This record gives sequence, structure tokens and C-alpha cells, in this order.
Amino acid sequence: MGEPTAVRDAHLHGTSGTGWALGEVIGGILPYALGVAISPIPIIAAILMLLSPQAKGTSVGFLFGWLAGIVVALTAFILLAAVIPDGDPDASQPIAGTIKLLLGVALLLLAWRQWRGRPKAGEAPELPGWMSAIDQMRAGRGFGLAFVLAAVNPKNLLLAAGAGVEIGTAELPVAQVVVAALVFVVIAAITVAGPVIAYLVASERLAGPLESLRAWLVANNATIMTILLLVIGVVLVGKGIAAF
Repeated sequence: MGEPTAVRDAHLHGTSGTGWALGEVIGGILPYALGVAISPIPIIAAILMLLSPQAKGTSVGFLFGWLAGIVVALTAFILLAAVIPDGDPDASQPIAGTIKLLLGVALLLLAWRQWRGRPKAGEAPELPGWMSAIDQMRAGRGFGLAFVLAAVNPKNLLLAAGAGVEIGTAELPVAQVVVAALVFVVIAAITVAGPVIAYLVASERLAGPLESLRAWLVANNATIMTILLLVIGVVLVGKGIAAF
């Protein structure tokens, strides 16, 4: 007897249809995760904490706050996206398409705002006033600051929303939703986690390189954010249009 059609399809697409869908979802959320990861302000804040008198406690608190903020924001948008009515995967998806289109336009507007606010030639880049108080921060305040930067920052909220829509509308089993969310969180947090973990392992050797990295990020913050938001915004607009 010939092999059943469902089995043949499963062999073509991996161990199961949902496995194939999980790969597509992870591929879809990677740009959003990288968008959160390549955020100069929280990286600068983490580096300043690593160079402060309370380096270890404050930076660890900051790292846990950053992770918690990402998890909370992503989970909220996954749950919200999951209530979008199911439809034929081969048909148009106007609701999801409209959400992605609006998110893309919002990111493009943020990119334009970043570019307009960039320092003029010869001007020193301005950093948030709260950074001057980092030397006096302890673990609790570091946690709270990172949570706000991760979960309340408009740029991160838009990126978490984009990833949440990708995951929440994919109709994955709960276990695969957790896997996709974990991939997002790990990638989104790596640029803050990396310096903190490396400093805890080899603090004396990293003081100079961290200061150089901080100076470079301060000087190029506006350009990095403009390019990042522009690219992801265009991708989201394209996905939104394609969903109709």
C-alpha cells in the first residue's frame, strides 16, 4: 500500500506540520529579537553599572529586570494576539495584517524621530538624566530601571508586539509557544547579559574594553537606532501588506 498523504506531507516538512510552523515562527521573530538586543541605551546603562562602585549587585539586578521586562511584554502580546479569530492560513488575514502594518508605520515614525533628534556636527550626544544617578543605584533600583526600559519603552513594546503577533497567531501547541518565546528572550537579552556575565567572570580585564564600547555606543546611538527601526519597520509594513 502507498504511504498515506498526511505521512508523506510530514516527511516533506519535518517531523510534523507544527514543527515546520515553529521554524517559520522563529525565523519571523528573529528581527524583533535583534531589534530589542541592539538597543544602545540599556547596554550603556549596563556598562555604567559595571563601572560603578556597586557593580556586581546593581548589574545583576539590572540583568534580571531586563529579562523580566522582556518576558512580561512578550507574554502579554502573545496572549492578546491569541484572541485574534482563526482563519484559513491560505486566505488573507486582514486583522493580523492591519496590526503589523500599524506597528511598522509606528516604527518608521520612531526612526524618523531618532534621526531628527540626532546631535548636530560638533555637538555632544545627550543621554538620559537618570544615567547620572547610576553610581548611587543598588540592585533593587537597577532591577526596576531595567524592567521599565524593557517593558515600557515604546520601541521595545512595538517590537514585543510584533513578535507576540507572530507567535500568538501561529496556532502552535503550548510547548512550542514556550520554545519560540524562549528563543526571543534569549536573543533579546544577550547584549545586556553578555557584558554582565563576562564582567562577573573577568572584571579586571574588561574595564577598558567596556569603557571604549560605552563611548562608541554613546556617539552612535541615534544612527544605530534609526537604521534598526527603519529596517524592522519596512519589514513589518511589507508583512502587513502581504497579509491582505
